[in-house]
Amino acid sequence: MSITRFAPTRQPYRVSDNDVEVTKRTLAAQDGPTILVGHSYGGAVITEAGNHPKVAGLAYIAAFASDKGESVATLNKDSPPGASVSPILPPQDGYLFQDKAKFPASFAADVDAEKAAFWADSQVPWGVAALSGTISEPAWRTKPSWYLIATDDRMIPPEAQRAMAKRAGTTVVEVKASHAVYISQPSAVAALIAQADRTVKAAA
Repeated sequence: MSITRFAPTRQPYRVSDNDVEVTKRTLAAQDGPTILVGHSYGGAVITEAGNHPKVAGLAYIAAFASDKGESVATLNKDSPPGASVSPILPPQDGYLFQDKAKFPASFAADVDAEKAAFWADSQVPWGVAALSGTISEPAWRTKPSWYLIATDDRMIPPEAQRAMAKRAGTTVVEVKASHAVYISQPSAVAALIAQADRTVKAAA
């Protein structure tokens, strides 16, 4: 079983069609069933790209599990009252950045302070279009899915994660971690992916 992870690249990126097509090209190169793994915005990408016939399952890591017609922008707009808000600055030349001063606390509160500060300074811009790209048909309606909820997340509120996970009918694991759960709790992330892999293989 192949595991294909989608997360921001080291180049500025835009949502949707471009990211989905790149993911589909990667899937086409796999030699068998694949589990797609998406963190944060990557969840929106795997939700669309997951309809590819080689995808056997989806694993959301503190990610957007969007429904048909939804975008990251609409999901953020519907966050629970009083929830933490991602510190996104106004667009610069069509790209978005997180406020460097707020980035460590919002994104990586449980990560080494020096490393979090480096991330804030070296963050990659992402296209405004990433917020507005919508889902045509969510793959979680037909593919088995798992969701790791980061309970101390200040980028995607845990309440919103729970609501998306429940709506998508995912198998849920909760971990006390920030949005950077893949760094602060790598064993928990790996365990969720391994669980998805075992389950899909057993059902094959």
